[in-house]
Amino acid sequence: MDYANNILETIGDTPLIKLNTITAEVDALVLAKVESFNPGNSVKDRMAVKMIEDAESDGRLKPGGTIVEGTSGNTGMGLALAAIVKGYKLICISTDKQSKEKFDLLRAVGAEVVICPTDVFAEDPRSYYSTAARIANETPNSWHVNQYDNPSNTQAHYESTGPEIWKQTDGKITHFVVGVGTGGTISGVGKFLKEKNPNIKIWGIDTYGSVFKKYHETGVFDPNEIYPYSTEGIGEDILPKNVNFSIIDHFEKVTDKEAAIYSRKLAREEGILAGNSCGAAIKGVLQLKKYFTKDDVVVVLLHDSGSRYIGKIYNDEWMKKMNFL
Repeated sequence: MDYANNILETIGDTPLIKLNTITAEVDALVLAKVESFNPGNSVKDRMAVKMIEDAESDGRLKPGGTIVEGTSGNTGMGLALAAIVKGYKLICISTDKQSKEKFDLLRAVGAEVVICPTDVFAEDPRSYYSTAARIANETPNSWHVNQYDNPSNTQAHYESTGPEIWKQTDGKITHFVVGVGTGGTISGVGKFLKEKNPNIKIWGIDTYGSVFKKYHETGVFDPNEIYPYSTEGIGEDILPKNVNFSIIDHFEKVTDKEAAIYSRKLAREEGILAGNSCGAAIKGVLQLKKYFTKDDVVVVLLHDSGSRYIGKIYNDEWMKKMNFL
């Protein structure tokens, strides 16, 4: 008989799918690593389980404990699946810019959800960073995950996502493109791929309103770069320890409007219903097309499923309200 012992054993081994129509103008083979095939429908399943298992092994997370984490939604889902299997409680702290679907899904799998305002600085006590830390301090037998600075986040992708991509491309990958939020995916995959072939380019997709691109290019953390944006899951107003800037070769910024539009194009032209940041990643590839040759193999990671954005980027009324249509 062929079966998994629990849902966590189905994480990983996601498919690599050739893009045909949406990248027709790109003179390279463009392959999408479609992470919505994970059971929690995002790349975050990988690091959520890794962070929990590492915390269990060194005693930070104890039996019957409560997991506390700030999340835009996807990490929360991965943590929720692991919490169910392993017998933990979960409190997710998020922001009011995230889609309602994300909150509904988290509650459906038993998580408690606390919603904080988006438009406050990270150090503000109302921010979801500060609120997560406060709730963890106030909750007995709890563990604050802190995916931004937790090294297990990066390690998960070094151990799983990177090797999968290398094997699936038979080592022929020349470029890895991915949206950057906590930094775990780009840093873990990038480290693995660079060790295999230092000539592989690691390109991060950023959004306007985020500090990553300017900091990478100048070493200056500029608060003037920070302002509200609608693209979910990428960009930051802080510098997470998991963003290894030395591994990243280039950051490319994509507008909120283009991220939304190209997410929709991905669904209609390739049949891949993907999330908001995935459209940004695709548009980033197109913006960088002049750097590719016909012999290049470009892997773009698609973080999550578009089912979490039905009320937003896949809703015509919301798109019109945002002046994206």
